[in-house]
Amino acid sequence: MKGSSDFAGREPSLNRYWRLALLLVALAGASYAAWLYQANRLAARAMIGIASGNGRIEAVEIDVAARTAGRLSDVLVHEGDFVEAGQVVATMDVEQLNAQRREAMAQLSRAKIAIGTARTLVVQRQAEKEAAAATVSQNDVQLQSAQKRLARSQQLSRSGSVSEQTLDDDRARADAAAATLGAAKANLAATDAAIGNAEAQVVDAKAAVEAAEATVVRIEADLRDCDLKAPRSGRIQYLVAHPGEVVAAGGRVLNLLDVGDVYMTFFLGTVDAGRTAIGSEARIVLDAAPQYVIPARVSFVSDVAQFTPKTVETEEEREKLMFRLRAQVPKELLQRYVTQVKTGLPGRAYVRIDPAAKWPAPLSTPLTP
Repeated sequence: MKGSSDFAGREPSLNRYWRLALLLVALAGASYAAWLYQANRLAARAMIGIASGNGRIEAVEIDVAARTAGRLSDVLVHEGDFVEAGQVVATMDVEQLNAQRREAMAQLSRAKIAIGTARTLVVQRQAEKEAAAATVSQNDVQLQSAQKRLARSQQLSRSGSVSEQTLDDDRARADAAAATLGAAKANLAATDAAIGNAEAQVVDAKAAVEAAEATVVRIEADLRDCDLKAPRSGRIQYLVAHPGEVVAAGGRVLNLLDVGDVYMTFFLGTVDAGRTAIGSEARIVLDAAPQYVIPARVSFVSDVAQFTPKTVETEEEREKLMFRLRAQVPKELLQRYVTQVKTGLPGRAYVRIDPAAKWPAPLSTPLTP
């Protein structure tokens, strides 16, 4: 019975201890809630004029592709390598193109020889024309002589001084001279046509030379294109094709990441997006490195809403519209931290939509180039 009375005596003391502990816990909870409320008020007050949205780091990606179909001869880079603009990153097999170039060069030489041959032919035809013209002049003189002799014979024939046979012979000579002159003139006209044909052959040969030269230039351009070059400086992200593979015209060989053109894509609501100006100052904080604040500028605000509700007839629905924005990281900063640049990293972007707003302390000291 004594033990029961002792327990009954201690029970009020235990209850007092529990009540005191609960009171202390309640006071601590209330203090924490008050502190949290005040901290949230201060944080919200500090973020007045600043909007934020979740996003991911992105960069411009470039596919290096073969312009013409062929076999990939060699890939000169590896994934992760940094390359400069104009650097050869892969080569295509050029054996067939070299053969085509030799063939085109042979055709060019043949066309040039054809020009000389055609010009020689023109000179020959011109000489033939001069000879034909001389023959016409000679035959014209002979015709005039024959016609004069015929006229004398006709006059003497009326007085009986010459025989009819002589008159007939003179008439025949005059007709023959006229016919010969006509043939000479026809031959002269033919030489004019021959000269025109020879000159046309010169023009055709020159055109053949130009066509052959164009073919050589085209093949040489194809040969240069067989050296696949990086259009920009950047980092090789991944390889698509490997040496020995046949790629089609326009077939991708590798993917290049332009680490000098990096940005974060994020989303803001209608009101915040509407108040954001192109060029507005921004800050980026990555989940992987929250201790660093990356400076940026708003370079793009979409004119088309994302996550659009089915209807936007009411103000409440319009406020649900989300617009895509892009915060561009300075190139100078990217050059300093080029080895740390990675795409796909999530984080949060902060935008100063009010130019008079001040950055809160956690965002006030960004990285410098």
